[in-house]
Amino acid sequence: MKKLDKLILKAFFGPFILTFAVVEFILLTQYMLKYLDELVGKDLGAEVFGELLFYFSINMAPVAMPLAVLLSSLMTFGTLGEHNELTAIKTSGITLTRILRPVLIVVSLLTVGAFFFNNNIVPKANLKAYSLLWDIRQKKPAMNFKEGAFYNGIPGYSIKVNKKMNDGQTLGDVMIYDHSKGGSNTTVILADSGEMYMAYNDSYLIMELFRGNTYVAQGNASFRASNDQFVRQQFDASKIILSMASFNLDRTREELFSDNKMMKNIAQLSIVTDSLRRYSAREVNFYAPNVDPFYSYFKADTGQVKNGYRLQGKSVERELTAPSADVLRMATNKARNVKSFTSSYQERIKNTLREANNYEIEIWKKYTQSAAIIIMFLIGAPLGAIIKKGGLGVPVLISIIFFILMYVMAILGEKWAREGMVSIGAGLWGGNLILLPMGLFFLYQARNDSSLLEVDFWRKLMTRFRRNKL
Repeated sequence: MKKLDKLILKAFFGPFILTFAVVEFILLTQYMLKYLDELVGKDLGAEVFGELLFYFSINMAPVAMPLAVLLSSLMTFGTLGEHNELTAIKTSGITLTRILRPVLIVVSLLTVGAFFFNNNIVPKANLKAYSLLWDIRQKKPAMNFKEGAFYNGIPGYSIKVNKKMNDGQTLGDVMIYDHSKGGSNTTVILADSGEMYMAYNDSYLIMELFRGNTYVAQGNASFRASNDQFVRQQFDASKIILSMASFNLDRTREELFSDNKMMKNIAQLSIVTDSLRRYSAREVNFYAPNVDPFYSYFKADTGQVKNGYRLQGKSVERELTAPSADVLRMATNKARNVKSFTSSYQERIKNTLREANNYEIEIWKKYTQSAAIIIMFLIGAPLGAIIKKGGLGVPVLISIIFFILMYVMAILGEKWAREGMVSIGAGLWGGNLILLPMGLFFLYQARNDSSLLEVDFWRKLMTRFRRNKL
């Protein structure tokens, strides 16, 4: 490898690693904020949080990679241009395309690697991430006794603590309703004070109560009426052991989530897509046989009488065997039934096709997200050579503009493809096909040392346009 290639690659890898880490962090933070309310207050621990963040960071990598390549390319070649290194290299007879070649090779390898990563690694990470997120959603919030309020988080018990000391263990004026054996308030425990602590690897909560009474209802009594019978047991100290099993993070089998489109690779997505499209085509063919029973009053042969009607060609002669109002009511009901059946049938086919489109969209996204990497390089590298500005100022601004443009076009194309307004391929590739000519245009301008982003360039262009107009 020549010294020039080493110099350019060294200048590229530093900004690329930095920008990829920053973009990944920003996207991951924005994504995790959606689930913040479901994560806090459940005492998950650093291990669970770390596992969830790791899997979601893999999910964000295909989105972060194009933006990181765009920003790092702008910074790399903008810095080289700002320090006049590009000018010095060009004066030695080396063209811009030769200067870009080592980074282009690396970006091409990143594009291929990103495709296989998106197809093989990301679905597995999504399966683990969303199955874990489901389990977190099902987990109860961490136990928290508030003074003067009943706590019902432990199955079978309602606990009220009027005083809670700063140590978090000492309690005062405790009331416990025990429903664990069924019934309605069959056992009530009142205590002046108490202590609580965890035991057996936090599997059980032990509450030691002091100076109190236990009231046990007799028969069907429920402490609601003054004449209900109950037994009172006085104690100086009593210990209650409560199971914390309901607060554990139970892991659901990952296979239960594997049918989601985000958990499948291209081969699996293709199988599901083909099945859904074959099912919708079969349903379309079955429509006529399914709707035929609604026309049971008619037969296909003309001239045959059935239930008071005579069919002759396209005309219907009504036999005078039924009142006109009854016939009209029956015809109206039939028409309503046919309309309702047709609408529901059509909606089912439409939903099936939309679901098939969703699966096919996931197939194309694995290609388009990878292709966006090299397209972002073709935009960023020539622009950096043109603007000749490094750092995080102008490159960040330009990167945000192109990333938003790419993101908006991707969202619109995906929406139109899902609704069947355009073909799936056109909707998903549309954004890349629009940005690719822009990148090639910037490359052409950079090769010719264009001052595309300078004020003098646009002033001369407007002057030339006015002259031609006159």
